[in-house]
Amino acid sequence: MSLLEVSNLSHAFGDKVLYKHVSMELYKGEHVGVVGQNGTGKSTLISILTGEVIPDDGMIKWQPNITIGHLDQYAAMDGNRTVHNYLRQAFSELYKLERKMNELYEECAVTGNEKLLQKAADYQEQLEALDYYSMESNISKMVTGLGINAIGIDRPIEQLSGGQRTKVILAKLLLEQPDVLLLDEPTNYLDKEHVNWLAEYLIAFNQAFIVVSHNYAFLDKISTSICDIEGETIKKYHGKYSEFVKQKEHLRESHIRQYHAQQKKIETTEQFIRKNGAGVNSKIARGRQKQLDRLERIAAPTFVSKASIRFKELPCTSQVALKVDHLVVGYDKPLLPKLRFSIRGGQKLVITGFNGIGKSTLLKTLVGEIQGITGRFQFAEQVKVGYFEQDLTWEDDTMTPIQVISAYDPKLTVKEIRRHLAQCVVKDTLVTQSVRTLSGGEQSKVKLCLLLLSEYNFLIMDEPTNHLDAETKDALQKALIQFSGTVILVSHEEQFYQGWVDRVFNIGDETRNKGVK
Repeated sequence: MSLLEVSNLSHAFGDKVLYKHVSMELYKGEHVGVVGQNGTGKSTLISILTGEVIPDDGMIKWQPNITIGHLDQYAAMDGNRTVHNYLRQAFSELYKLERKMNELYEECAVTGNEKLLQKAADYQEQLEALDYYSMESNISKMVTGLGINAIGIDRPIEQLSGGQRTKVILAKLLLEQPDVLLLDEPTNYLDKEHVNWLAEYLIAFNQAFIVVSHNYAFLDKISTSICDIEGETIKKYHGKYSEFVKQKEHLRESHIRQYHAQQKKIETTEQFIRKNGAGVNSKIARGRQKQLDRLERIAAPTFVSKASIRFKELPCTSQVALKVDHLVVGYDKPLLPKLRFSIRGGQKLVITGFNGIGKSTLLKTLVGEIQGITGRFQFAEQVKVGYFEQDLTWEDDTMTPIQVISAYDPKLTVKEIRRHLAQCVVKDTLVTQSVRTLSGGEQSKVKLCLLLLSEYNFLIMDEPTNHLDAETKDALQKALIQFSGTVILVSHEEQFYQGWVDRVFNIGDETRNKGVK
């Protein structure tokens, strides 16, 4: 019996149909990855499964009495609680059981009632079976595995950033061990080491889960099946992500062959009908026309649009493009020790380090969004910086992509704006919707489009791949490889930058070494 049954699901967002008459099931212990181009409805599917979104049609049926854990980064949290106290809430039912047990032991000590003693002993057996007495050890493992120890477990929730908050919510969710986990982009705020830890945890997870992720190396490790959302359908493939890619390509090639063979047969039949509509073969022609009318037509192949990304370039200095000298970054207090490094013109540098250490703060300091605490940094005179920030924030999120681009460059015509957006695969049906209604990937593409409009010789990019689908990610990688200017990239996806960057600067090493040149 399945844990989840989805029958005849149909849903549209505005004029855009996401799914039409889709059915799927989830079984006990099944590990499902959900993939698809940006805007196809991956996050919406999770929202439908949790009941946050009511579909236009169809049935969502969960097996009775199962527990469902959903990674909701907007979950209500008591800001006055510490991280540790919040994580302990994962065991709230066990606390209640312990209180009942203690009350029975106390009452038994007074009355001598052996029935109460037996009931208390039963409660204790339940607690032991549920691993209650290893609770603190389990919390400690989770805190270390997800890098929450760097945040500080005695820190109040209200002091956490959005990414840190999401990590704590994920930790509590995993500690609760529900029957089904629903996770939407769980790796977005994790560095490489913690992504690997989460992958190992989910591989060993005995229950079922559905995970939406654009981190395909991560999906390949954890998945036993893949749900691919494309062309208003959800098709399930058995096996890992890499096996799904091969299966999909094979099926696509087979579909193309069958389509062209059928088209050739239709064309030949239509020619016969036209030639023999009258005369001695007219009866045969009418028979073939009836066969043609009954023929189930194979749909024309649909191909995923590919991004056409190319950065406009200014001449690049061959000397030092940026020098950082004893720079201390932070807000009320320093996040890092004094940083000392330099980067030459045309070099490509990746900055890594665990989440929350201060990578984004460093980039925001370099582009002038926040002030450094002490020290200095200097760009070469001819440097012009283009900046991509990971936060999907807008001055006015009611503006449409067309309005956003027009406000940036009023000289562009609407036709030119649509062409620029199309090159970043922002679908024409979405360019007149407010940006707040777009998916994370679609919003990232609009931000990327803004970056492509001006000329630069130094790019600073903060987790640009977080929300991007595979096709756009590949196009961005190629564009960065071709870019002859200087690049500073923050990324937790080693697969994205491996093989083409010149240097990897691990801020964690910098913290331990107290500054390197």
